[in-house]
Amino acid sequence: MKRAIIMVIDSMGIGAMPDCEEFGDIKECNTLRNVCAFNKGLDVPSLELLGLGNIQDFEGINKTATPIGQYGTLQEKSKGKDTTTGHWEIAGLVSEKPFATFPQGFPKELIDKFIEETGCKGILANIPASGTAIIEQLNDEHHKTGFPIVYTSADSVFQIALDTDMIPLETLYKWCEIARKILDEGKYNVARVIARPYKIIDGKPTRISKDRRDYSMAPFGKTVLDKVKDAGAKVIGIGKIEDIFEKAGITHAIHTGSNKEGLELTIKAIDGTLDLDKIKYPSANITDNDREIIFTNLVDTDMLFGHRNNAEGYGKAIEEIDEYLEKILPLIGEDDLLIVTADHGCDPTVPGTDHTREQVPVLYYSKGIEPKDLGVTVGFDSIAQRVSDWLF
Repeated sequence: MKRAIIMVIDSMGIGAMPDCEEFGDIKECNTLRNVCAFNKGLDVPSLELLGLGNIQDFEGINKTATPIGQYGTLQEKSKGKDTTTGHWEIAGLVSEKPFATFPQGFPKELIDKFIEETGCKGILANIPASGTAIIEQLNDEHHKTGFPIVYTSADSVFQIALDTDMIPLETLYKWCEIARKILDEGKYNVARVIARPYKIIDGKPTRISKDRRDYSMAPFGKTVLDKVKDAGAKVIGIGKIEDIFEKAGITHAIHTGSNKEGLELTIKAIDGTLDLDKIKYPSANITDNDREIIFTNLVDTDMLFGHRNNAEGYGKAIEEIDEYLEKILPLIGEDDLLIVTADHGCDPTVPGTDHTREQVPVLYYSKGIEPKDLGVTVGFDSIAQRVSDWLF
């Protein structure tokens, strides 16, 4: 069976795009290089073996004269620096029009309609904010009023946070579905609605990552995932993949609460021990067992460390991924193509807490592949073409 295994290390950019200043970023942003410098190097022997250190100079990531894979740099064609735009382009969709952002908060008519249709009676915030900061700042008022905390960021997101010990998680998900419907019907062009549940743990508001859900706009066209699914083959989404694609092109999906869980599930998907019957969509019609995509998003680098300006934690998260890659590489056979890449940047060492418009690395490995420096390629969608060529 021919397989493509795509692993996205969320936000692990490797240097500012030429147009980064148009997106509010500085030319000094380089997520991986700056994380390496902050930590005085990283211990990532598996990524070194794949050729990561050969792409550019990263403190403590060694270059190798004998890489086992193909390695290079990808520049984004799409107009954006967010999860949805990056993943869609990886799957073959280039977004010519950027998603809408709301630096002054959402318009009154949108908020009024949200309050009316959800029956929540009111909202708090309606400003761009760091998620961890806003729930700490407004938790007391949230408990007094019962109003959800609605906020955005520099990205195209409508985020709803609440304490699920006070308002049920199912209600949060329902409110997110209502927000998604309002945004789509009103043509607001917002990429994602995000459910941000939290609880009070040890006296502090603490986000519950495993219960986060993303409600994306549906992709505007067909992706390589659709091509594989339409051929009757399996497309397994691990992490928030099914949310990013609004289930389009997916046949099996499972959410994760951490990178560790996502990596362990990826290993199970590769070695055949993942119970696919439990995570199969009822509508999936699998007739082709000769092709398969395993698509994993590893979000901790971005969500827990990039946005929180935690360069130390970011470095440790990359090292954890590398430890699992040591287990994954021996599982990759001649009919498997492993792809390790990223979707944008989120440099924890530069001012701000938002994504950064960056180039990303791409690493390809298959048993017997010819090692090669691929240089700079314009287009994350080159991955979709490579996957299509590999499988078809």
